[in-house]
Amino acid sequence: MIVRTGQALRWLFRIRVIVTGAEHLPPAQPDMQPRAASRRATPGTGAVVAITHFGYLDFAVAELLLWRHNKAQMRFLITQGAADHWFAGPAVSAAGHVVVGYDTGAHAYDAAVQKLREGEYIAILPEAGVSRSFTVRECKTGAVRMAAEAGVPVIPVSVWGAHRVMTRHHGFSPLRAWRAPVRVHVGEPFTPDPGLDVPAATEALRDALQRGIDAGIADFPLTPEPGAWWMPAALGGGAPTEEERRRLDQAEGPRRARSRRR
Repeated sequence: MIVRTGQALRWLFRIRVIVTGAEHLPPAQPDMQPRAASRRATPGTGAVVAITHFGYLDFAVAELLLWRHNKAQMRFLITQGAADHWFAGPAVSAAGHVVVGYDTGAHAYDAAVQKLREGEYIAILPEAGVSRSFTVRECKTGAVRMAAEAGVPVIPVSVWGAHRVMTRHHGFSPLRAWRAPVRVHVGEPFTPDPGLDVPAATEALRDALQRGIDAGIADFPLTPEPGAWWMPAALGGGAPTEEERRRLDQAEGPRRARSRRR
């Protein structure tokens, strides 16, 4: 139901999703029936899908991409705050997502690794928060560590343009959404070794995600006005610089702490 709703909204606003690197997505199951409800999780076929986080719809674009490719329903790591929401909570539970609690998150980590071993796709937004600068910010190590422990690949998915439709301090705009272009680049998967250098591998993931963003910007079918709010400062846009972004993030404090206070 959630996927079909997303497809309907994309059709309603005629959003154009332009994909490169689709050859890096996992192959479709050879025995899948044309009218199958969704992809069947099979041990040995799981993957961590690492998605950039510039806006509030990036996850939905990635989900629709995987659904179109092989009818995959990804399992997301969802904050406890979202799971407690009166409206979103029941959907989070019914969809089988992994809830990251207010504590250390160890239970969620173990649950995600188990799902990966069972053949699920676990979707992670490794930046752990919206990047105000619209460049890939520092990534958490969880995506790489989970993949290494479960013995599955990490697939970098960079989404550019969805933040124009809705992001922090810029609410949903039907005008911006109408025929909005969204660029998605799927990077080459890599399977981390259990004995890997976690910080180095995480930085490599960040680099791969940023390369995907750069590719999306390079051929984005929309010319930004000088100082456009949705463009990085380094490219003449009005977004905060990296230094400003770090200062603003530090002023807000840890996201988990804010959720607990609420």
